[in-house]
Amino acid sequence: MIAVTGATGNVGRELVRILAGAGEAVTAVSRGEARALPVGVRHVRADLADPDSLRPALDGADALFLLVAGNDPQSVLDAAKAGGVRRVVLVSSLGVATRPDAYRHPAAFEAALLDSGLDWTVLRCGGLNSNAFAWAESIRADRVAAAPFGDVGLPMVDPADVAEVAAAALLRPGHAGSVYELTGPVPTSPRERAAAIGAAIGEPVRFVEQTRQEARAQMLAFLPEPVVDGTLAILGEPLPAERRVSPDVERVLGRAPRPFAEWAARSAVTFR
Repeated sequence: MIAVTGATGNVGRELVRILAGAGEAVTAVSRGEARALPVGVRHVRADLADPDSLRPALDGADALFLLVAGNDPQSVLDAAKAGGVRRVVLVSSLGVATRPDAYRHPAAFEAALLDSGLDWTVLRCGGLNSNAFAWAESIRADRVAAAPFGDVGLPMVDPADVAEVAAAALLRPGHAGSVYELTGPVPTSPRERAAAIGAAIGEPVRFVEQTRQEARAQMLAFLPEPVVDGTLAILGEPLPAERRVSPDVERVLGRAPRPFAEWAARSAVTFR
């Protein structure tokens, strides 16, 4: 059985669908209710911030898809091992490699996993295309998208590609001990992504460039200060490693990663 944490999120929801479609026994784990799960998928409410709550979800599991959430990765992994888990696929951040001082939280999860004695695979993602859902309300209301650094391009990755790579690592041999960097096929800027959403909904979306200070104030409402400053540094002054298009999605899946425009077309209903 495979347990999937964050099962209602942009990556987890798709991963549950893939695994169930492959005939796997799946437990979908989330803090809240889960709707429209595939037939046969078991749902357990649990919180990574409360490792003891995970034990019913992990009992009898042999593999785990793990998010970086909560502050006690060791207790999470102890609960996984007690439940019978032998393999873990962790979704982490590219910032662990490029800006370790700002991304200590995912780095702690990686370190705990590598020291756990379990088979592991780490998926280091940069920005997800689904980060553009932050624009959904303003695009629906005013056809406006606001972001800083409007013309700085980064190779954002489709959450569906992350889910497919995770499924490969959970279902197929040969991925244990691997760290994959997951990106899209080309760098795209916020201005380009707003235009792609406009094309997907059939109406132009006006892009408004925020100042760094405006974006920082907005982000501090829901992210810790070091993460905000590290994220703004990546968005505004990305390092070569953060601009690089990784070959890992194609290496694992045998095809190129999906472009942002494809994600926008699939997600158009959210912005209409």
